[in-house]
Amino acid sequence: MQYTREAALNRLMESYKAYFNIDIADNTQEYLRAVCEFFEHTEKYVLSRQANLWAANCEEFVYLFSVEQLTTEIFEKCRDFAREDGMKRAHIGPGHMYTYITPVFICDACQEDARRAVRKCRIYKSFKFSLHGWMDFHAAVLEVGSNRITTNGSGKCVEKVLKNVLFKDKKKRRRLL
Repeated sequence: MQYTREAALNRLMESYKAYFNIDIADNTQEYLRAVCEFFEHTEKYVLSRQANLWAANCEEFVYLFSVEQLTTEIFEKCRDFAREDGMKRAHIGPGHMYTYITPVFICDACQEDARRAVRKCRIYKSFKFSLHGWMDFHAAVLEVGSNRITTNGSGKCVEKVLKNVLFKDKKKRRRLL
């Protein structure tokens, strides 16, 4: 199925709405269309909540960018913005398990050097030798002109989400359920 950038963006936001808090972007960042936030808190206790054995906080921030032609300069600018803003939103400290920062670029076309920069993007940070968790950076590019998806090594899970949301037939999915 062929999408326009706006249609793909709306379909992704509709899908993310079930699990994420979605903030429609204002005009502070030129290409940013929405920020999706996910927070999860899990804990294990014995008999009562006062006897807490462990607790873990997990967070994910998805940045949806819409660009006509993705270039390396635009990718680097948006990558740096997403990393900086995601680290500001993260709650790092005791009980923090992980934070995923995920920029998703929806574009009509992508230059080959930008595609190479996405594949080479490796950003990982551990906090206090992973005692306070870690941050991993997932990046994905969806070219609506050719339905091509490009991700970095950590972003393979984002590729699955994009394929399931945008390219799976609803009738086939219902039969499987």
